[in-house]
Amino acid sequence: MPWTHSECLCDAAPVRIAVAGATGVVGTYVVQVARARGHEVVGLARSLGVDLSTGAGLAERLAGVEAVVDTTSVATQKRAVAEAFFGGVTRTLQEAEAAAGVGHHVTLSIVGIDRVPSGYYQGKLLQEQVVAAGAVPWSILRATQFHEFAQQALGFVRIGPLSLVPRMTSQPVAAVEVAQALVELVEEGPAGRVDDLAGPEVLQMTDLARRVSQAHGLGRRVVPVRLPGAAGSAMRGRGLLPDLDGPRGHLSFDAWLAT
Repeated sequence: MPWTHSECLCDAAPVRIAVAGATGVVGTYVVQVARARGHEVVGLARSLGVDLSTGAGLAERLAGVEAVVDTTSVATQKRAVAEAFFGGVTRTLQEAEAAAGVGHHVTLSIVGIDRVPSGYYQGKLLQEQVVAAGAVPWSILRATQFHEFAQQALGFVRIGPLSLVPRMTSQPVAAVEVAQALVELVEEGPAGRVDDLAGPEVLQMTDLARRVSQAHGLGRRVVPVRLPGAAGSAMRGRGLLPDLDGPRGHLSFDAWLAT
């Protein structure tokens, strides 16, 4: 879904922004939004010649950059792998940013990671701690699951025509609206951890996955899975929902699906 903004009153002075994970779901939108608002964008991804795990190619790409937006992710539920990835990438970015004189590090995180004890979320918690302890001024935005997560969930565990989807209560938000919020943070300057961003409705992920399958004619039969332990219980409850008032996305799941 291309990002459009009918009233882009871009008062902020253009800056040079580097986007870590520029080819991912949110990263792609961050690039689009930032360019539409008049900013210069540098992509940081392995396919673009930058290895964020080792730092190879990073110094050259950060020349003249004023802010870095980190939207990187890793496909794992193992705590050790998630912590190694998020901790390592964040430290590598911060070291290169400090050397290049970057003045603002913006990190995308997830609502509820301190209430849902999963391995991936433990990695995100470590990422937040590394950001907050670093020398580069920072902002952290926690967002709920994206609308796009429902389609991803159809591929988590597939058995023939069956898709096993975890029971999860979510308040999903469109990835493009998350990208807009991240670019606005760049424009506003370092702010620490800001208010959580969520979507307009509380919904069940299994229902959303079914609706995606039907809308796109995927023919997937969704089988709800009750994840065990404290993490599963928190996901089925309110663990992934914002616990305070804050900014809310405007694009409903149905409106997003219709596009």
